Amino acid sequence: MLLHTLKNHTGIIITALFMASCGSSQQQGPQQAGLQAVPVTLDTVKSTDAVYHDEYPGTVVAFNQVDIRAQVSGYVTGLFFKDGDKVSKGQKLYTIDAQVYDANYQQAQANLQVQETNLLKAQKDADRYHELDKHDAIAKQQVDYADAALEAAHKQVSAAKAAVNSMKSNLGFTTIYAPFSGTIGISQVKQGAAVVAGQTILNTVSTDNPMAVDFAVNQQELYRFTQLQQKGGKDSTFTLAFGTAVYPANGTISMIDRAVDPQTSTIRTRLSFPNDKGMLKAGMSATVRVLNQASSHAVMIPYKAITEQLGEFFVYVVGDSSKVNQRKVQLGTQIGNNVIVQSGLNAGEKIAVQGVQNLREGAVITTAVKGKSQK
Repeated sequence: MLLHTLKNHTGIIITALFMASCGSSQQQGPQQAGLQAVPVTLDTVKSTDAVYHDEYPGTVVAFNQVDIRAQVSGYVTGLFFKDGDKVSKGQKLYTIDAQVYDANYQQAQANLQVQETNLLKAQKDADRYHELDKHDAIAKQQVDYADAALEAAHKQVSAAKAAVNSMKSNLGFTTIYAPFSGTIGISQVKQGAAVVAGQTILNTVSTDNPMAVDFAVNQQELYRFTQLQQKGGKDSTFTLAFGTAVYPANGTISMIDRAVDPQTSTIRTRLSFPNDKGMLKAGMSATVRVLNQASSHAVMIPYKAITEQLGEFFVYVVGDSSKVNQRKVQLGTQIGNNVIVQSGLNAGEKIAVQGVQNLREGAVITTAVKGKSQK
């Protein structure tokens, strides 16, 4: 009886040990797998002697542009251009009903004549009273009254002249002229439309040759662009692209803004492009291409070595003990299957090119491929 009991207990212990051994083996499996080296293909970072273009999003703008607004209220009585015409400075564009303004001007002129007549009368009265005062033939108070009336008459004339000038200006504002030579757009009002002074936009006039292109430059590149501005000249440094089409004329730096935007750490730069054929229109989106020949500071790597996380770019650099470290890089222009790295890598460093999707920070790698090792 006792022997049977001992055999049963022994069987239970052996079974328990066997199950524990199996469980331990299952737990060690994933851990051992996690220590396995990740197979990758490596490449050495190289300096580039390639000539390439840095690209920036840009917007075509006019060097001079103004919205034409009426300075007096009324009804439009005439349009003296065709939409899209070339206009010259001082050319008549619109007229606004001038009847009321002409009547006000005539009234102001008549009032001025009345005030000038009153001034003449006040002047004669004052002269006569002063002559009588010399002979002590009038009270001093009467002379003072005459002088005060003369002073008031002078002020009334000044006020009347100001009113005349104001009404004359309003009458002149009923005809609207081109403020400078350029191209006028599509009219926003038709003949007979009511316009409100200072509010209604009638049209827009802008210059169109040359045209400007604005784009943002990172503050780290400010020194480079300042040098390009000082260099001047119309060479192939600055070109403009619309998709795959390249604008046939080259540009020059017209100006660099006075300050860096603290929100974006960029500064606005403006290029000037000739526009003899009218191919550039204000508001167009374009790609500014800046020729980069300063390649000694840049390196080039295969684009497939890049990983992206939340809009930032990284590569895996091989360190000690065959471990990789994730490093942030600043990318430049892509050239075929390669990409320029502006900062973050040095020539001679080794990076993972294939198998990067399986890598993590600190992962151990192997370059063994089909029984061979990559050196």
